[in-house]
Amino acid sequence: MPLRLALLPLAGALLHCLSGQAHAAPQVARLTPPSELFASGQPEPVIARFLPGQRFDLQATLRPDAGQRISAARFFIDGRPVDVPVALRDCTSGCVKGLAPEVAIATVRAVGVERAGRHEFTVVATQADQQTVTARGNFEVVPFTAAMGPKVRNLIILLGDGMGAAQRTAARIVKNGYAQGKALAPLAMDTFPATALVKTASLNSVVTDSSPGMTAYVSGNKNNNNEEGVFPDDTLDPFDNPRIEYLSEYLHRTQGKALGVVTTADVFDATPAGNAVHTSSRGAGTGIVDQFLDDRSLTGLAVLMGGGRKWFLPAGTPGSERAEANDYAFSATQPHTAEIVRRWGAAPGAKDKGRDLIQDFQQAGFRYAATKTEMDAAAGADKLLGLFAFSNMNVALDKINGRRGVKTGLSGSVVDDFGFPDQPMLDEMTMRALAVLRKQPKGFVLMVEGASIDKQAHNMDTERWMLDTIEFDRAVQVAQDFARERGDTLVIVTADHECSGAALIGGSMLTDLALQQAAQSRGAANLRDKVVGVYEKAGFPRYKTAADGYPVTTDIDHRLLVGYGANADRIEDWRTNATPLRDSQQPLAKQTPLKWYPANPSERDDAVGEFAVTGQVPGDSAVHTATDIPLSAFGPGALAFTGVIDNTDVFFKLAQAAVKGVTAPADASGARRPKAAVARKP
Repeated sequence: MPLRLALLPLAGALLHCLSGQAHAAPQVARLTPPSELFASGQPEPVIARFLPGQRFDLQATLRPDAGQRISAARFFIDGRPVDVPVALRDCTSGCVKGLAPEVAIATVRAVGVERAGRHEFTVVATQADQQTVTARGNFEVVPFTAAMGPKVRNLIILLGDGMGAAQRTAARIVKNGYAQGKALAPLAMDTFPATALVKTASLNSVVTDSSPGMTAYVSGNKNNNNEEGVFPDDTLDPFDNPRIEYLSEYLHRTQGKALGVVTTADVFDATPAGNAVHTSSRGAGTGIVDQFLDDRSLTGLAVLMGGGRKWFLPAGTPGSERAEANDYAFSATQPHTAEIVRRWGAAPGAKDKGRDLIQDFQQAGFRYAATKTEMDAAAGADKLLGLFAFSNMNVALDKINGRRGVKTGLSGSVVDDFGFPDQPMLDEMTMRALAVLRKQPKGFVLMVEGASIDKQAHNMDTERWMLDTIEFDRAVQVAQDFARERGDTLVIVTADHECSGAALIGGSMLTDLALQQAAQSRGAANLRDKVVGVYEKAGFPRYKTAADGYPVTTDIDHRLLVGYGANADRIEDWRTNATPLRDSQQPLAKQTPLKWYPANPSERDDAVGEFAVTGQVPGDSAVHTATDIPLSAFGPGALAFTGVIDNTDVFFKLAQAAVKGVTAPADASGARRPKAAVARKP
């Protein structure tokens, strides 16, 4: 708290001594946007940063003196009053545990500041006995700079969830191989001309989760873990937090750009939702998917594809998990929520678990696809909704095995067990999304997520995240080809964080048959000491690639071996697991045959070998790490992405390219160059 605020209780005590009456000054317990000026009294570093005119909310939590109430509050920016109504509510109900009923929360919605530079904002609150309290914070409006090239029409953000340097390297080894120390071919993402390292910390932790990991890129601000497009507050409602305008909202409002969201996860998941949805609870599935449609006028949503059909089906339909408990509705009689509707232009929402959201999307002009076949048939669609599974889609290894007729499941292939045998690959989804979005007259923002790089790294299921990284790179190739063809599209490839502390420790010294025999002999002496080849004993694992672009098999002789630095306890035999772990997010996970899938890593077939690897973290899952992650860029503006940068910096670089133009020569960024004139012979 700033020094002058810290002195206020002393002033109150002095007043008590002079008057003989018990008075204490009211206090400001929280001030939003977050700032070090408020938290510690220090002006550096500036925490909250915005584009010129980017909208955000101001909020303060106010503690009155005992027996008093807050009667008024006002906000000021640079000493000038904010000419927007202040919504004032108490904490009689709906606030976090520990706040007294007389605590008040003052909010001003959808403020924007055009003038670049550092700004100081202030709240002045008055309680019933006319005592006042003042608190101040700061934020920065980041200026656009003079452009050296044209504006970028389209932005494509390819996010490999949980994909650190190790995951990228493993995909390169498995997909293309090495010979005498040289990679036989690069990944598509390896060919991008600019690379940066990105710091990934969230607002409340050095280790981020996927929500703030994504939103930093598309809001320019830090969020708390588990929160999307909002600053933290002291209320219980997951949809009433102070908002920050997303890149999609800003560019749709100012330029009319459209938004596309493509993921292999459930579409309610943290990364897809972190491009369009404002909530403090990444798990509020019903309200999250409703907000995708309800607020499409704010984001320009034109494409939404992934899993997550369970949130779109009316309650009572087999597979539906719609519930009023995680839905949203903004009361018109409560100013703190009514102002979200009035000032932001957001939909009021409704607690409507019986809603048929697929039908509502269709009535809004979206073509609906439930399978790859239906997606392929939607070639002429202007808007597209694709929901290819009840929750998370199956991973690349299992989808490819399904297409090849490999029956590693319990009733056939794994995708047969899940009941969704006709799922598209991520590159196929990306291609279809671009076919829809390229029709947008003002351009678009497209986010494409390879979600299960992270999910399978959590499960320490090595071959599954390896193939998901290869699948993701194939989507990268699609986006790069699109950008190269057009010359007006900036593409970045990055991650929200690293997952599991994956480390490529070497190669197996055994053939696959000998490895199976070693598992029968059991224990570390046979499955570690006789298997793990390090340094020159690792050699160069040689995987063969099939015509579909994926390894013929991952169970090769002298395979690549991966260890984990952020792992839970596991039992390891180094071979590919026949089935994935049971996915608790699947609504039918407790039914046959999925209920027979292993519930955690200790129940997998690896247990036969009895080579137990002690974890560094509790529980059954590997965790995210605080490691910096690589970012690669292609197209006009790519050379802005170099050095070691904060994840929030990415937002301002993307916006600069789209709003004012690129700040590096376009012909140095990997974009298509105009053909040189050729002199004809006379």
